[in-house]
Parts: sequence; structure tokens; C-alpha cells
Amino acid sequence: MDIRNILKMEEVIKILPNVNFTGALCLTATLILLLTLLFSPAPEEPLVIEPLRQDAITVFPDFTEIADISDKKRQFLDYMEGFVAAESQSIYGTRSDLLLIKDIVDKGEELSDRDAAKIVNLGETYRIDVENKAIEDIINELALRIDLIPVSMALAQAANESAWGTSRFTVEGNNVFGQWCYEEGCGIVPARRVSGAKHEVEYFDTVESSVKAYFLNINTHDSYAYLRDLRLKMRERNLKLDPMSLSIGLGRYSQRGSGYVDEIQRIILQNDLRDRDILF
Repeated sequence: MDIRNILKMEEVIKILPNVNFTGALCLTATLILLLTLLFSPAPEEPLVIEPLRQDAITVFPDFTEIADISDKKRQFLDYMEGFVAAESQSIYGTRSDLLLIKDIVDKGEELSDRDAAKIVNLGETYRIDVENKAIEDIINELALRIDLIPVSMALAQAANESAWGTSRFTVEGNNVFGQWCYEEGCGIVPARRVSGAKHEVEYFDTVESSVKAYFLNINTHDSYAYLRDLRLKMRERNLKLDPMSLSIGLGRYSQRGSGYVDEIQRIILQNDLRDRDILF
């Protein structure tokens, strides 16, 4: 391409003799600018470095490194409270949706297909035999099961079962609540397992999954039916969920029975855990 054609240099040359010094400087500067723009390389696309993709890894904090006992307990409770509160919020949302559907049924109105399917799915999740069962009965049982566990009680159990986050099962398997499983290879074999026993301490990929399993266990297992009945009575009287009363229903959580209940209540009191309860 002829540069003179681009800049129309012939026309510029013709007027040069008639340009004064100042005008010449301006003209020269204009020509330099045009030439710079013309021959400058095109701007390159900015380099974008994509982050490396990797699977999330959950590593339980090493609370054994904290020498001060009070500080260790506080850090453990603060750490676990976030997970317990998040699961509580999730359950609260599910329960709110359930109660809206329950209100529709109580008014004698017909459920939409979507709401009916939701009830069936929740029934399966919360381990209710939905076969040959009226929708009203399923909803009433769900209202009994889909409910909160006081944060204070959950934290006390987590502290007790995990030895304040230092037990082997917690550190190696994210199992904060000492939950068992019964399929070979599903968890960690206890060193002191009784001869002939087949249970293992369940392995969880994340702390979140351990917390979810704990809530589901308390809300569905027959061993804690009394706890759920106590909770329902509190709800019917519009009372705040009381961890000291509800913990009475944990007698079958451990072979220590009433001794275990005493331990949980003592942890709640000694660590002022009721101050951490969520008001829903």
C-alpha cells in the first residue's frame, strides 16, 4: 500500500511552502501521530490464565496443636457451629415449605401434582413407608421429623463424640458424631471392637456430610422417637426448643445411657452453649 495515498502526501507537500513555523510544527506532529498509529502493531488479546481445576479437599483442622484447653474448645465450637447453623437453615426452609403444603391439606384443598410429588420424595428421604398411606398421614409424620435440633445440643454431642475434634475417627474420617455403618469398608474399624461385631465408624468425605447424616439420624431413627415427641409438644405449645429437655431423648445414642445424657447436659451448661442456639 502506498503511504502517500493513505496520508495524501501530495496535498501536504503542496501547502508546505505556505506554512509558517508554528504551523509546520503542528503539521509535523500530526504526521508523526498518523505514522505511529499506522505502523503500530495491533493490540494483543490479554492473556487469560485459567485456574487449574481440582477437586475440593476437606481436611479437618488439627485441634491437637492448640495447647490451651479453653482456646481449643472455643475454636472447635466456632468451627462446628458454622456447619450446624447451615444445616439448621436448610431444614428450616424445608420445614417452612412443608407447613405451607400442610396448611393446604388441612383446608381440604387438593394438592398440585408438584406438591404431591414433593411430599412423596420427602417421605422417602425421611424414611417413611409411603406405600398405602394417606397423604395427610405422610405430611403429619414429616412435620414430626423435619424439624430443628438445638445448635447447643448438636455442638455438645460433636464435642463429646469427637473428643473436641481430636479423635481418630474425626481426623481421619470427618466423622464428628461417632456414627456407625455396617457394610465392610464403609468406615474405620474401631481398635477395640468386640469380637464378632461388624460395625465400623463411618467415613465421610466432608464435615458437611457428617453433619447432615447426624441430623437425619436424629430425625428418623426409632431410637430417638421420644426426642421427636418431646419436640412436637414444645412446638404445639409455642415453646423454644429446650436442649436440656430434648437431650433426655438421647439415652440410646450411647451405651452409657443416662450417663451419656448427663455428659451432654454438662457440656451444654459448662460451655454456655445455649447462647449459640438459633431462634427460629
